Amino acid sequence: MEFIDLKEQYRRYNTEINDRIQQVLNHGQYVMGPEVSELEYALANYIGVKHCISVASGTDSLEIALRALDIGIGDEVITVPFTWISTAEAIALVGAKPVFVDIEPIAFNINIDQIEAAITPKTKAIMPVSLFGQMPDYERINTIAERHGLFVIEDAAQSFGATQNGHRSCGITHIGSTSFFPAKPFGCYGDGGALFTDDDKLADTMRAIRNHGGLERHHHPLIGMNGRFDTIQAAVMLAKLPHFAWEVAERERIGARYSAALKDYCTVPEVIAGNSHVYAQYTLRINDRDHVAAKLKAAGIPSAIYYPKCLHEQPVFAGLGHKLGDFPVSEQAANEVISLPMHPFLSEADQDRVIATIVVE
Repeated sequence: MEFIDLKEQYRRYNTEINDRIQQVLNHGQYVMGPEVSELEYALANYIGVKHCISVASGTDSLEIALRALDIGIGDEVITVPFTWISTAEAIALVGAKPVFVDIEPIAFNINIDQIEAAITPKTKAIMPVSLFGQMPDYERINTIAERHGLFVIEDAAQSFGATQNGHRSCGITHIGSTSFFPAKPFGCYGDGGALFTDDDKLADTMRAIRNHGGLERHHHPLIGMNGRFDTIQAAVMLAKLPHFAWEVAERERIGARYSAALKDYCTVPEVIAGNSHVYAQYTLRINDRDHVAAKLKAAGIPSAIYYPKCLHEQPVFAGLGHKLGDFPVSEQAANEVISLPMHPFLSEADQDRVIATIVVE
């Protein structure tokens, strides 16, 4: 059994994927070829915004977003300690300080009630994470940001395809940032990511930063990076895109089936009213996690822990001065969460094996 079955996905779509890759091999434009702009146009339409800027990774996308907003040394950005390191890493990479706010226990997303207490005169932005595949309440977050003159960047690395009250993830804040890492709900065959915005000036700035600081060859008004998205990766994603709506629907169906079977045995993911959930990870909370993980392993079933340690516990952020107990909800989640096999091709028979292994003592 696969935790995320990319091999089955390729088997099903291989004709379209191979044809798209062959077109790139035929024209030979491997960097910023026509497939890149074709994908950007398609994804901007999908999200419902004016601009999509593809980039080399989800981490680059966060850094580019922060730099485009002129966030740097001496500034603060509010985020959460229960997430992958890239979220806070990108803040540190531009010279700013990550300011952590605890999560809420239901959906593992930022506790919005605690945001305003974390705002200081140095705060420039809020970077919530739409963790595991669903979004926090962006209407409330955007209202707080507007009241304090702050930007909002959605870290949507795990939530591409999710919706909230009719709005798609990546299209509900000043900038939406996502990852196309292969294991994501919509992934390529390497590293990749994208940025989304309705702001024309921000879009041009982000395009320039990803391409060594300029929109024209040999003219560099900004310090940039080599953050371009590969043409072959764009080709792979163009082949996958027509199947994505079906994959999202399957993720929702499989997630709901897990929850119905497991709700009496552990804390299953709750889909917040107004949200849809793409289950980038299907993540449970369970007191005896290590016991359950051992049972799954003995049965030949893969599982994973996202995340066993909070960011304020990581050595690289020791200088922030946090200690255990500062973010109790995040710390408890790190001790209780376990993620089960989840992908659109998971058979009911395999899912039943997972369920039976958890519920049978």
